[in-house]
Amino acid sequence: MKETKFSDLTTEELIKNQKTLKTVNAIFCVVLFVLFVLNIFIVFMKGFSAMNIIPVALLFILYLNLKNLKEIKRELESRK
Repeated sequence: MKETKFSDLTTEELIKNQKTLKTVNAIFCVVLFVLFVLNIFIVFMKGFSAMNIIPVALLFILYLNLKNLKEIKRELESRK
């Protein structure tokens, strides 16, 4: 996977990426919350299974998105 350097992007591209990441993170947080709630429900109804680990594994994606968002914000602030 090709990693983009935020310093190589224009300010407009950074702002566009920032808005996109904010939207994606908001939707992803809602989906993860629903998965955790359903996961707890399923654990009480049917017991633990290997599928119950999926929401925990997806937290890493959220962490990466938040890290990228922080880097974009830092790059935008350095350009002011």
